[in-house]
Amino acid sequence: MTPKETVDQVVNSQHAFFDSDATKDPLFRKEQLKKLLQALKSNEAEILDALHADLGKSNAESYMTEVAMAKEEIETQIKHVEEWSRPKNVPANLVTMPSRSTVYYEPFGTVLIIVPWNYPINLSLTPLAGAMAAGNTVVMKCSRNNRHLWPVLQKILNHTFASEYVYAVDADSDYDTVLLQKYDYIFFTGGPSVGKTIMKAAAENLTPVSLELGGKSPCFVDEKANLKIAAKRITWGKFMNAGQTCISIDYVLVQNSVKAAFIAEMKKAIDERYSHALDSDRYPCIISDKEYNRLIGLLKSETTIIGGGCDAAKRKIEPTLLPETTYDSSVMQEEIFGPILPIIGYEDLDETLHDLKKKPRPLACYVFTEDNAVAQKVIHSLLFGGGCVNDVMMHISNNNLPFGGVGNSGMGAYHGAYSFQTFSHMKGIVRSSTSIDVPLRYAPYDEKKYALLKKII
Repeated sequence: MTPKETVDQVVNSQHAFFDSDATKDPLFRKEQLKKLLQALKSNEAEILDALHADLGKSNAESYMTEVAMAKEEIETQIKHVEEWSRPKNVPANLVTMPSRSTVYYEPFGTVLIIVPWNYPINLSLTPLAGAMAAGNTVVMKCSRNNRHLWPVLQKILNHTFASEYVYAVDADSDYDTVLLQKYDYIFFTGGPSVGKTIMKAAAENLTPVSLELGGKSPCFVDEKANLKIAAKRITWGKFMNAGQTCISIDYVLVQNSVKAAFIAEMKKAIDERYSHALDSDRYPCIISDKEYNRLIGLLKSETTIIGGGCDAAKRKIEPTLLPETTYDSSVMQEEIFGPILPIIGYEDLDETLHDLKKKPRPLACYVFTEDNAVAQKVIHSLLFGGGCVNDVMMHISNNNLPFGGVGNSGMGAYHGAYSFQTFSHMKGIVRSSTSIDVPLRYAPYDEKKYALLKKII
């Protein structure tokens, strides 16, 4: 555990370093991002080993969902940091003329990034790259559940950067120790309950926050969907990382007329890709005994048609389908965050959308259909973070798109240019000419001036 005194010292030194204006130089930021990229590449093998030890992830899955995505984000920030840092001239309006109006992008200062356990490389280095590109200093805290990965990440960051610039505290440091400090921005990824704690702490100092949370993300499958493709892609997205993904499908809403056929395709897809899952060293495990027992508890009152097998010693649960789920089922009362997929039939899309509007806003939503009108209706009827049509989770892979939640699923967005903007304060400046001084603005304000102002503006 990092002592409070150490955290105090680090945060104070970061404030001082930021005040030196060293981080405001775009070339400095670019060089530091290059160091981060090189450190990631140099330690790739150790990272993959640690992810397998913590989560049972195969090298291919870890590279695809963690390392490669972090690499792309860092490379994007390196490529664009100079461009994004330049002041942007914007049009002046009538009342400010003659003048020049400019937007300056400036860093907030010292940023706290709190990282979850499910994708600890991607969800640490991606926001870190944005914070660094914007010119901030960073304190990072990861989950104590990453017993093997966190020491690797901590070593990478604390050996690559001076503590006055980027510093990773010990994973077992409690939230109170870390949150007692005065930060200029807080970026948190995790569950809504802890998110509320973070927001309360931030409110004490009126610190701005980004909260990347979760929720029960639905997936629609209508009667015009390509059921074979839908089943393959839903299976891929749902059971990646054993369902421990914030944008994973939490439940499927399938039109009754194709429900049986859809379930049959799901069975085929699971059999093809996840046979002998409990014995496979490439199928991820549940992160902890606590989470494993929670998930097993959800299954006790449910009917399964495929899966349901489990191994407590390995903390593994087979990909599991629940075909008789209702909105009142216990599994529908919280985010599942595991390899359990409820399937609920629906008859009328409008009625279903009406019911979903009453529920908390999810982080993601997906719809499989060949009918564009159906896709548009789902997209525009429901408020959610982001999503896909005829696919799942792929929106997170394009850093030209903003990624973030809304309502109960979070606030703020990041990735690519959106990361740079999130970690920047946009300062508006008007440079006025002194060659002309229009008297209309000055007192006294009589009726003649009032009439003239109404004509002009």
